[in-house]
Amino acid sequence: MITIISGTNRPNSNTLKIAKYYQKSLLKKGLETQIFNLEDLPDQLIKTDLYGKRSEAFQPIQELITGTEKFLFIIPEYNGSFPGVLKTFIDACNFPESFYNKKACLVGISSGKYGNIRGVDHFAGICSYLHLHVMPLRIHISAIKTEMNEAFEFYKEDTLKFTNEQMDKFILF
Repeated sequence: MITIISGTNRPNSNTLKIAKYYQKSLLKKGLETQIFNLEDLPDQLIKTDLYGKRSEAFQPIQELITGTEKFLFIIPEYNGSFPGVLKTFIDACNFPESFYNKKACLVGISSGKYGNIRGVDHFAGICSYLHLHVMPLRIHISAIKTEMNEAFEFYKEDTLKFTNEQMDKFILF
């Protein structure tokens, strides 16, 4: 099972739009995926699912993560790194079975000009700790609001080239 993680709980986020773009593009390449949107986390996650506790609301999410072999994380830049809700989500998942010896692909996005390079690097450090194997080709998409057309698809030649290369490598990874 392959899961795309939309790495923010912000409503109507560009992150979710990009997750859907990757899902649609990977399907065209023959790879079925599912999306987990962090907007769907339980509202009381901090109180109910950290430090060894597990709620009924989080249990299906935990089962999804445990059953996933490959992850594709779409990671927006928040305050020079990645969203705290993404870290809280990781912390709520069971260790080690959630991520240990599984595979991940990382895509950083930002409205600024660096495509969340620092946040993706921070997240890669967490992946290493979790023994989550990260694919070497990481994509950093800057000025995200100018990268997508009205149909929420990439259209710039360089972005198409690099995202397609990343998806092809992810399929083989």
